[in-house]
Order: sequence, then structure tokens, then C-alpha cells
Amino acid sequence: MFNSQASDAEQQKYQEKFDQLKPKTPILKNIIWAFIVGGLICVLGQFFLNYFVSLGLSKNEAGGPTSLALIFLSEFFTGLGVYDELGRKAGAGSIVPITGFANSVVAPAMEFKREGYVFGIGAKMFTIAGPVLVYGISTAVLIGFIYWLRL
Repeated sequence: MFNSQASDAEQQKYQEKFDQLKPKTPILKNIIWAFIVGGLICVLGQFFLNYFVSLGLSKNEAGGPTSLALIFLSEFFTGLGVYDELGRKAGAGSIVPITGFANSVVAPAMEFKREGYVFGIGAKMFTIAGPVLVYGISTAVLIGFIYWLRL
């Protein structure tokens, strides 16, 4: 016969031991790192925006090249393995901006580069980004349809 009270007591002992041994998460330190890194990425984006405006583009026109510059840098540093290290240290500070999405597209592809350019990089590039793109495009179509119905 199975004794559930003994099992519950063992489970509680195990949970207490687990709580004692698990490492404490430095929440304040993580928050500060995320704030600093996310802020620096935004400052870099503002630098690019100001640069493109100084070349004669309007603020609206400069948004595209700014996004492209940030995406390129994120992909480049992901390829070098630098962005992943930054992500481990900064957490959400590195994944919330557009650079985090670019990293999530390139990182799976880089893991499978040994399988070749087509079946490795090409096939795995959209493992994470695919569902995000499908959801984004579907939502845009749905909102466009609703907007069209209101007119």
C-alpha cells in the first residue's frame, strides 16, 4: 500500500532542502544590468537616428536606416558570439529592443551552420522567427480587415 502522508512529508523535506541549496537570484543586479544595456542600445539607436538626420533625412525617413543599422550590428555580433554573452549578462535589456529579435533569428541559424548553408542556416533561421512573423502578419491582416470594414 502507498502511504501518501509519508510521501507528502518526503516531498516537503525535499522542497525545503531544495530551497536551501538553490542559488539566490541577484534581482537588483539583474534589473540594473538590463536597464543599463537596454539604455545603451537605445542610445546607440538615437546616435544612428541623429546621424541619418544630419545627412539630410527627415526623422521619419531616418527610422528605416536606423533600424537596419541596429539589426545589422545585432546580427554581426551574434555571428561573433558577442551578443549571446551580452544577453546572458543583460537579460531582458538585450532582448526587448529590435536587436533582440534580430538575435533570435540569427542564433538558431548559427547553431546549425555545420549542416551547410541551405539545410543548416537557411532552414533553421526561421525556427524562432517564423511563428513571430506569422503572428505579426496575421494580426496586421486582421486589423487591416477590421479597419476596412469600418470605412
